Amino acid sequence: MKRSLIFLIIFSISLITLAQNPSNCAGNKSTIQKTSMKIGIVLYSNDAETVWNAFRFANYSLSEGDTVSIFLLGKGVEAQTISTKDFDIKAKMEDFVSSGGKIFACGTCLKLRNQEGTKLCPVSTLSDMYDIIKKSEKVLTF
Repeated sequence: MKRSLIFLIIFSISLITLAQNPSNCAGNKSTIQKTSMKIGIVLYSNDAETVWNAFRFANYSLSEGDTVSIFLLGKGVEAQTISTKDFDIKAKMEDFVSSGGKIFACGTCLKLRNQEGTKLCPVSTLSDMYDIIKKSEKVLTF
């Protein structure tokens, strides 16, 4: 009986203390340390809104401290040329690279479209895509 009473008193005091100072809670955001992730994105769309959102997400991930690489595959290699009034993709791509993101463009896919690599989107190979996928903790496709 005494043990139960002592436990109940200690438990009550703990709850009161926690209620008065919630920063002591282990789940509180301020006590959680962020760990960075390696994110790989395979972008194979040429839909302006989809591509714009992929780069928005990539830029956000960089701002959270993650490492992000994007491999442009198939229609995705058209990303630099499909900006619209509503979706300034090239600006998002430039922000991405200037923030430390890396873009790779499939050389075969570029050739099929009579395009060449650029400083923003250098010619790459399936080996580069393989490395991105292998080394990434999370892989997304758009």
